[in-house]
Amino acid sequence: MSASATQEHTNSYYAATQRDRTPFPALEGEISADICIVGGGLTGVAAAVEFAERGYKVVLVEANRIGWGASGRNGGQIIGGYGGALSYSEKLNSKLPQEQRDRLSQMSTECVDIIRERVAKYKIECDLVWGYLDVALKASEMRDLHASYKEADDEGGAANLKLLDARGIRDYLGTDKYVGGLVNESWGHLHILDYCKGQARAAEGLGASIFEQSLVTSIEYGEQVKVVTPNGGVTAKKIILCGNAYLAKFAPKLAPKLSGLILPATSYIIATEPLSDNLAKDVMPINYATCDQRWALDYFRMTADNRMLFGGLANYAATAPKDVISTLRGKMLKVFPQLEDASIEFNWGGQMGISFRRIPQLGQIHPDVYYSQAYSGHGVAPTHMSARLIAEAVDGDRTRFDIISENRHIPFPGFGFIRQSMYAVGMSFYKLRDELK
Repeated sequence: MSASATQEHTNSYYAATQRDRTPFPALEGEISADICIVGGGLTGVAAAVEFAERGYKVVLVEANRIGWGASGRNGGQIIGGYGGALSYSEKLNSKLPQEQRDRLSQMSTECVDIIRERVAKYKIECDLVWGYLDVALKASEMRDLHASYKEADDEGGAANLKLLDARGIRDYLGTDKYVGGLVNESWGHLHILDYCKGQARAAEGLGASIFEQSLVTSIEYGEQVKVVTPNGGVTAKKIILCGNAYLAKFAPKLAPKLSGLILPATSYIIATEPLSDNLAKDVMPINYATCDQRWALDYFRMTADNRMLFGGLANYAATAPKDVISTLRGKMLKVFPQLEDASIEFNWGGQMGISFRRIPQLGQIHPDVYYSQAYSGHGVAPTHMSARLIAEAVDGDRTRFDIISENRHIPFPGFGFIRQSMYAVGMSFYKLRDELK
């Protein structure tokens, strides 16, 4: 992508219904800052708030628009958890001291709490709804949900959880497709682009400078570091790289050491026309964000204006399906046949950054350059935790930052098309395993 080929938001439901349509300016000229954040997605805007609240002079530069990438076009589902495989792999978890295990557990809750607190503190209008439902398509998946509930209960964390059988599911969803589920009252969903832009405005209100349409073309190293854009530059004490999947795509020369550590994958979403109140209640009597348990999962929820937002089609081959609408509509109708006559008004996709071990990647490529990436499709809440850990590290407390940063990042084998194709084949195996399990 050339320096001048900046882009507007994709034609998504979120872009069409965003509350704040006032653009941020492009960077013109040379400025200085304590912290320069590269990337205006959730990690970037969350970091801008974190640092601005701590009294730092903050500048954020975004190549396109705030929330342009996955952060402004995902399913809007707020799911707790932080550390990925570190949290749920006994092999990896057992290597950590008990104190670090406890900190990981606490961060898994804290990342959601940050969202709750930000919305309230800065009065961000983003259609926030609390309530989340994991659903099981078969008995083996239900056993996994029972195990998750028992683990949480053993640790004293099941107060907001509730197991459902097939009959109980009907109180939440107008479908017979699922054999049971697990409710989590602490998780939820929101209008993700409004929320992302709301945080940017909050940071701006705290004194941060936010610039859009300002692609970073290079980083210069000296007594201080500097990011260079087509029409200006920012000299800073610290740089935070928050480009995730799009960093490697649009600016690979900024951090070539990171490009092999992340694999871009795509997911797609459709949104129906607004449904009547009666039909919306029939489909989702209780409007909780919902997700099934397959590796290539389906996820859905109802928007504030009664649209069914249905997503899936996780794709690791870097090629779009031939017909996103008909494919996703077919999946939606298998769950909710009563939506047969509902027209599809929006469809879109976006790239997410996948890590080999499904652990968020935090670290430094230079003493003054930090990075955060690779949320593997579950970044709405964890991005906030990464932003906080980087802010703590810059403040001089690396205690929590190092729990994540000291884990070795495993690069994907191969390169370019070969790497993407190898992972697509691996994904096909997991899809087949879902069917046979």
